[in-house]
Amino acid sequence: MRSLRTKMVFSYLLLIFLTVVVLGGVFLTLIWNYYYGSASSAMKQRVVTSMSLHARAMQWMSTNERASYMLQSMAEADTRIQLLQPDGMMFLDSDGFSDNRTIRTPDVVKAAEGDTSTWIGKDETSGERIVAASAPLLREGRIISVVRYTAALGEVDRMVTLLVRMTLLTGAAVILLFLALSIWMANRIVRPLRELTRRARHMADGDWQLGVSGRRGRDEIGQLSDTLHTLAVELNKREKLKNDFISSVSHELRTPLTSIKGWSETLADPGSRREEVQEGLGIIARETERLTGLVEDLLDFSNLSSGSMDLHVEELDLNLPVRECVTQQAVRQEETGVRLLSLLEPAPLHVRGDANRLRQVLINLIDNAFKFTPEGGSIRVSAHREGAEAVLLVADSGVGIAPEDLPHVTDKFYKGLSARPGSGLGLAICKEIAEQHGGSLRIGSEPGAGTTVELRLPLTGGSDLPPAG
Repeated sequence: MRSLRTKMVFSYLLLIFLTVVVLGGVFLTLIWNYYYGSASSAMKQRVVTSMSLHARAMQWMSTNERASYMLQSMAEADTRIQLLQPDGMMFLDSDGFSDNRTIRTPDVVKAAEGDTSTWIGKDETSGERIVAASAPLLREGRIISVVRYTAALGEVDRMVTLLVRMTLLTGAAVILLFLALSIWMANRIVRPLRELTRRARHMADGDWQLGVSGRRGRDEIGQLSDTLHTLAVELNKREKLKNDFISSVSHELRTPLTSIKGWSETLADPGSRREEVQEGLGIIARETERLTGLVEDLLDFSNLSSGSMDLHVEELDLNLPVRECVTQQAVRQEETGVRLLSLLEPAPLHVRGDANRLRQVLINLIDNAFKFTPEGGSIRVSAHREGAEAVLLVADSGVGIAPEDLPHVTDKFYKGLSARPGSGLGLAICKEIAEQHGGSLRIGSEPGAGTTVELRLPLTGGSDLPPAG
């Protein structure tokens, strides 16, 4: 298989070769027509002029008188003059060849038919190339003789040959020059492609650091290099996220499993006190619930990312799942010392969605707010209508999110600098669920001032109905 470099050089060379051949052919045709056309025109003009001056005097002469007159009055330097019978038989040749030869070249044939004509070809007597012009001599409308002028084309042939050689040499030089330029251009294009191929192979082998080096210009190859660079950066980020996630999940799994294993061994001791048994069973139950939540997060995100999660969509009032979630989470106020407040519009907010998935989003948002809000703080949950959308807000007065972490908190596996337990999938799952409902999830935060999460869902026509009751 030929390389790209070979194909490019061959294509460039073929294009240049065809261009040189066409232009050279056109140039040589023009040269040929100019020199030989000029010679033919000059010879024809000479015979026409001569006949216009001498035809009247010669038409009543005898053949011998006509021949003598032509030699005395019509002969010119560097020009051969011939007197022929209408059938082409020669009667006079100014060069002395009058051996009754018959000449039937195209110019003589045309002259015998009454036309003045020219011809370029090889003279049978001398063997040299000549240009000839023949004209009929008329008497009372009848052709009585043919007058023929000829001249050697040696000088013209030498000039045309010189120009042809110069054209061929110039064409060859142009082809060689463009061959060198084609090789240079092909190398200029192929070299960075080879470098990109080498980097891509290293990336395929897992060496992504090499893929982020060697950025180039703004042409298509430069854009490809930039794209490869971006890909390498993203792969590096994803590799880091994956490693962080594996480390985090391993830790999240190890901690509850260690507790479960330890308490299982403790409870297996027949001498365990009743209080220890109750405490151990409670810890095992909580850690099991924690493991279940982690596994469910992983399954949910996998299903959402692959589009294999089925949503049981129905028209519902968004206020209902909001009230249920606030009521469910309110029991954590006493435990955490954080107040949970809700502010809902009396009018229903009709949306189309999966009630269980929307509850999952809201519980996750409230749970995050409790985790990052210190004792004495507050969490405010509100829902209202804004244009054609229902807007759900969960705002806390917690520690906030660092500016460098804020753009990435909805990325999968991202946990930032937080040392809090969790899979790093909660907000990513919430965002996926919101988008599958045709809505959006936005997060605003200032360190030390708290965080506000905004969930927007499109309202349905039912939102214009009056409130129930």
